[in-house]
Amino acid sequence: MSEMMRAVGYRESLPITDPRSLIDVEVPVPEPGHHDLLVRVEAVSVNPVDVKVRAGNDPRGQIKILGYDAAGVVTAIGDGVTRFAVGDTVWYAGSIDRPGTNAQYHVVNEHVVGHKPASLSFARAAALPLTTITAWETLDSFTLDARKQPGGTLLVVGGAGGVGSALIQLARALTDLTVIATASRPESARWVTDLGAHHVTDHRDLAASVLAVAPQGVDYVLTAFSAGNIGDFAQLVRPFGHITAIDDPAGLDLLPLKAKSISWHWELMFTRPLFTPTDPAQHELLEQAARLVDDGRVRTTATTELGPINAATLREAHALVESSATIGKVVIAGW
Repeated sequence: MSEMMRAVGYRESLPITDPRSLIDVEVPVPEPGHHDLLVRVEAVSVNPVDVKVRAGNDPRGQIKILGYDAAGVVTAIGDGVTRFAVGDTVWYAGSIDRPGTNAQYHVVNEHVVGHKPASLSFARAAALPLTTITAWETLDSFTLDARKQPGGTLLVVGGAGGVGSALIQLARALTDLTVIATASRPESARWVTDLGAHHVTDHRDLAASVLAVAPQGVDYVLTAFSAGNIGDFAQLVRPFGHITAIDDPAGLDLLPLKAKSISWHWELMFTRPLFTPTDPAQHELLEQAARLVDDGRVRTTATTELGPINAATLREAHALVESSATIGKVVIAGW
C-alpha cells in the first residue's frame, strides 16, 4: 500500500468563502520520475494563478491540488537527476500541468528547480520563485536586452504586486534602467520606493503621471493591468518600445500601438516547463537569483506569513490574494 500524505485541494470551483472551496485530503506520496525530485514541502506561497485556476478549472469531483511556489528539502531523486542530491534545500515554481505544491511531498522536474538561498528561511524563500522567473523572463523579452543596454526607462504597472516587486529589484540589480513604478496608496508607494523604484506614479492617471516624470516617454513596460490602458500605453511608450503583459484580459485591442511600432509580448513562466521541459533556463536563473539574494542585492517580497499549511489557512491566503489589495506576497509555512 502506498504511503499517504496530507494535501489541500478542491473538487469543484466555489467562492473562497465556501468551506468546500479548498479542503484537506490525504493522497498517496508521489514517485519521482527520471528527471524528478521528490521534495518535502516546508513552505508555499499563493499567486493570482492559484486563484484563477481554482475559479476557472472545475475538476468535476476529482481532487485537484493547487500550488506552484515552494521551498523544501529533496528527499528522493529520479535516476536521471544530475543537479541535486538528497538533503538539498530547494526553491521553485513547478509547472501548471502537474499536481501542485500544496502537499507534504511534491514531485518536480529538476530543470525548473534551484538551490534555495542560504540566507532565507523556507517561508521567505517561497515568496520568490514564480515572480522572480516571470520578472527575469520579462527582462529577456525586451529584445534590446535591457540587462545589457545602458540607459532607458522601465515602467512597472502594478509595482507593489508580486511580479512588480521582483522586477523592480532585478532591474536595479541587473540593468541601468530608470525604474518607474505605479502605486495608488501611500503604503504601496513606500514599498516600491524601498525596493528601488526611482519614481512612483499613480496608475489611475497613467499617461499624465508617467509623462510628468519621463517627458520623452518610456522604453519598456511590464503590465499586470492591461485592460483599459492600451490608449495610455500608446501615448507614453516611445516608438519601437516594448510592452510585456502578464494578465489575460478578454478582447484586448492593440491597434493603437501600431503607429509607433510598439512590440507587445506575453509572459507566462509556465511556457518553458510545458513546451521545453528539458530547457535548464529556469534552473539557471533561480541559481543566479539565489546568489543575488545571498549577496543582499534582492530581498524577499514576503509580507504576510501564515500557517500551518491546511485548507483553512489556504482559504485565508486565497481571499487575501483575491482582494487585489495585497502588497508583496502571502506565504504559508509548516504542517
